[in-house]
Amino acid sequence: MLQRALAEISVYQDSNVLVGFDKADDAGVYRLDDQTAVVQTVDFFTPIVDDPFTYGQIAAANSLSDVYAMGGSPRFALSIVCFPKDKVDEAVLHEILRGGAEKMKEARVAVIGGHSVQDQEIKFGYCVTGLIDPGKIYSNSTAKPGDVLLLTKPLGTGIIATGIKLAKTPPDVAQNAIEWMRKLNAPAPGGMEKFHIHSVTDVTGYGLIGHAFEMAQGSDATLTFSAAKVPVIEGTEELAKQGMLPGGIESNRRFVGESIVWKGVSSLRQQIMLDPQTSGGLLISLPEEEAGQLAAELEATGFLGELIGRVSDFKEVHIRVE
Repeated sequence: MLQRALAEISVYQDSNVLVGFDKADDAGVYRLDDQTAVVQTVDFFTPIVDDPFTYGQIAAANSLSDVYAMGGSPRFALSIVCFPKDKVDEAVLHEILRGGAEKMKEARVAVIGGHSVQDQEIKFGYCVTGLIDPGKIYSNSTAKPGDVLLLTKPLGTGIIATGIKLAKTPPDVAQNAIEWMRKLNAPAPGGMEKFHIHSVTDVTGYGLIGHAFEMAQGSDATLTFSAAKVPVIEGTEELAKQGMLPGGIESNRRFVGESIVWKGVSSLRQQIMLDPQTSGGLLISLPEEEAGQLAAELEATGFLGELIGRVSDFKEVHIRVE
C-alpha cells in the first residue's frame, strides 16, 4: 500500500542513499563514508498474544529483524506507542515497554526515546538504526541462478496468532510459536559473513511466498519451492483446518497474482505458505556447495537450516511450488 502511495511522489535524490523506498528491501541504507553506512527501519503492530510483556518482546524482535536481514548491526532505537489510556490500565503499557526493553537489552541496542499517541487500539514497535558496511549489504533482489534457498524459522505464526485471539490455540502450540517469534535473528547474520550470500529477506507480513516473490522479481529469476520441505510449527495445520486464517493470506495471494504456479500443492499448504508471519525467519539465497555448512551453523545456534528451494533463470513465472 505504502509503495503504491509513494509511487508518484518526487523526493530529494541523494547519491548516498544506497537502498531507498524505490526498492522492496527490508530497510533503508544511507552511506556515511566508504566504510560505514546507516541502516534504518521501522515496524509496529497490534497485539498478537495475550501477555503484554511477551507482546513487547515480540514487537522488539520483529523491529530488529529488518536490520539483521540486511546484514547490519542495530545500535539504537526509538519506541512507537499507540495506547487507549482511558480504556486500558497503564500497567499494561508498562509491561509492553518492559518486554521491549528486555529484548533490546538482549540485542545490546539502546532505546533512546520514542513517541506515543492516544489511539483506540494498542500498537507498539520501534524505529531501529544500525550500522552496516556499504560493501556488504544483503539485498533481497540479488539471488543468482544455481543458488539454493534456506529458511531459518518455521511458518505458522499468523494462523496461530489468529487462533490465540479466538481462544482456539492450545497453550503448548502458542508457547512454541512465541519462542520462535521472540527469538532474535541476530546469530544468523553473524554466521553468514564467511559465506557467499547472494540475497536475504526476512519472512514477515507478505508470508514466505510474498517475500519470495519480491526476491524473484528483483532478481529477475524463478524461485522453485518444495512444499513438503517447508518447516511448519506443530499445530498450525490443525488450526488452519478449523478456519483460523488471517485475512492477510488472501491479500498475499492477490499480491503475487498470476506470477505463481502451484503444482499439486494442497490448499492447506498454500495457505500456510501465504500466512503472514510476525518476527519470522530469514530466507537466504546462496551457492549450493555452501548450504550444508551454513545450515549446520544455523542449527547449532537454535535456528533451522532447511533447504526448501532453488533459484533458476526466469521462465514464465517468478514462483513455482511443487
